[in-house]
Amino acid sequence: MPRIACILNPKARDGISSKSWPEFETALTSAGFEIDIHETQRVGHAMEIAYDLLSGDHDMIVAVGGDGTVHEVASGLRGSKKKMGILPIGSGNDFARALGIPLFDVQGAVDLLSNGTDHSVGAVRAEGPAASDLPQYKIPSPHPCNGEANREGNLVRWSFLEVDGGVTSSVNRMKIAGKFSWIRGQAKYTALGIRAILGWKTQPAWMRVNGGETQTVPLQGLFVLSQCETFGGGFKVTPGAHPKRDHASLIIGLGLSKMQMLAVMGPLEKGEHVGKWGKITMEDCTSFEIGAVDSNGNPSDTEPHSPPLFINVDGEACLTTPCTLQFHSDQLIVRGASRIPNE
Repeated sequence: MPRIACILNPKARDGISSKSWPEFETALTSAGFEIDIHETQRVGHAMEIAYDLLSGDHDMIVAVGGDGTVHEVASGLRGSKKKMGILPIGSGNDFARALGIPLFDVQGAVDLLSNGTDHSVGAVRAEGPAASDLPQYKIPSPHPCNGEANREGNLVRWSFLEVDGGVTSSVNRMKIAGKFSWIRGQAKYTALGIRAILGWKTQPAWMRVNGGETQTVPLQGLFVLSQCETFGGGFKVTPGAHPKRDHASLIIGLGLSKMQMLAVMGPLEKGEHVGKWGKITMEDCTSFEIGAVDSNGNPSDTEPHSPPLFINVDGEACLTTPCTLQFHSDQLIVRGASRIPNE
């Protein structure tokens, strides 16, 4: 009988995960699994639990929740040979989508745990100053599973879905703060996006792609470094991407007017934004750096943006600038469908 450890986020999807767990537990037992259940109690706890389980004899560690839970469990297991499974009960579930794991289908997801295929996927190492805490969200402390920072005082996180900054990170920061908490699904992201765009303040920034020349750009729009096609609950941000490639995909849409930022929301959901107005590009990417400029307009590798430019790492608005992102292949073994979307 295969033995699995299930790490459950009881607050995923506004508590629906806890209500759904008995149905998953029944299906898992019927499938012949011996189950050890661990419930998370705070931000970062799933990562700690997964890391501590590395020395155990479980055949698989299963993230039960949404993309936030997947991110933490994957971080704890990264670099090991321990297999990760996913039972998606979150709001976004975009990493599960990328692995071909069925959503809102208890039996289908459990069947993949039994009979699915193990895939080796890459991850992006993100390093930068830690963002400030919010009343509802305390930035996780450094953890050995993420490795040491290259600069003293920085925080290191690993992304398995996407890293983004600009309007999208402002949206997520407001979401974590509880704005529009009564709205569910993609409608919430739309409402938050409109609010973020209308209140956006443009700043200059510098960026460097794949170790090339440093460019100074107007920080109005967004950038996304992603291994998967969708995030934000199904928005097709990097069309055609999948997590088994030897690079990530970089979307850059900066220098947009507020009207263009509002107008791109619909195409962004459908994956029809690339090339729009000649300002939105998509390219293969293994490294990306971004930071603020000093009072003389020169790139600075120490000064932050003001107001802060938050950097999302798999939905965690946990970093600010200056930030460095570096893709690394073969960081995690995860069970999914025999053939994943876009492969």
